[in-house]
Amino acid sequence: MQTTTHARVIRQVRGSATSDGAGVKLTRVIGGPALPELDPFLLLDEFGTDQAEDYIAGFPSHPHRGFETVTYMLDGRMRHKDNHGNEGLLVPGSVQWMTAGRGLVHSEMPEQEAGRMRGFQLWVNLPAKDKMTDPRYQEFDAAKIPSVQPVAGVTVKAIAGEVDDGRGGSVRGPIVQPATDPLYLDIALGAGARWKYALPEGHNAFAYVFEGGATIGEGDDARTLATHEMGVLGGGDTLALQAGKDGARLILVAGRPLREPVARHGPFVMNTREELMQAFVDFQEGRF
Repeated sequence: MQTTTHARVIRQVRGSATSDGAGVKLTRVIGGPALPELDPFLLLDEFGTDQAEDYIAGFPSHPHRGFETVTYMLDGRMRHKDNHGNEGLLVPGSVQWMTAGRGLVHSEMPEQEAGRMRGFQLWVNLPAKDKMTDPRYQEFDAAKIPSVQPVAGVTVKAIAGEVDDGRGGSVRGPIVQPATDPLYLDIALGAGARWKYALPEGHNAFAYVFEGGATIGEGDDARTLATHEMGVLGGGDTLALQAGKDGARLILVAGRPLREPVARHGPFVMNTREELMQAFVDFQEGRF
């Protein structure tokens, strides 16, 4: 009989304020000095403000090569356009999964002049064999993101990966990527609610609290994450969560590590310096 071991927070990270695009204010959790990367994840940005001047300039046309981006909108509207003919509108609860592959140029611009803009962008590395694949764009509206209540007081939205529905079945998120086999859950817990989840074996995983506070782990290993804090997880196969008195909302993300060298600069992520330099040449010569 296999014994359950509980994951614990092996590193606690608080995001740092920064700006990107044409001055959009955001919080960088992965990709900054505190946590440059967590294989296969290269970057996690949280954006969230009621002030239009913090986001209205958006992210004008810019290139990418060698990785994938996942944008999850909680509030607000964002228009995507790229030079491969793809266009989409992200609205609350929707998700965009974009594979940059060998290269594309795209823009992400707010489609509102006031109100709250809130969400996440995650960068997921591609293995060397897939870095020069054709670009791909996928968009999933809120209705395509399954939501379940596995236990009382807990609601889970599955963006990627599988979760029990509490009735003997399970649901699976719409995003599938065999290389990194990602898990991406949006978890809401009522005050004091508890829930346990079996983490994918061999994956690197983290939990990021964006509302309230939550305790992760059991017994002496338990640690509490406050709003805007991330816990890198390790040491066990089961995640035990308990919300604080104000409840909690967090994302749980995991992916199979690629364990390959990373050469990155700005919007390009390759395996060698030579490939990185070639990316700049290809972009400048219009080959994206």
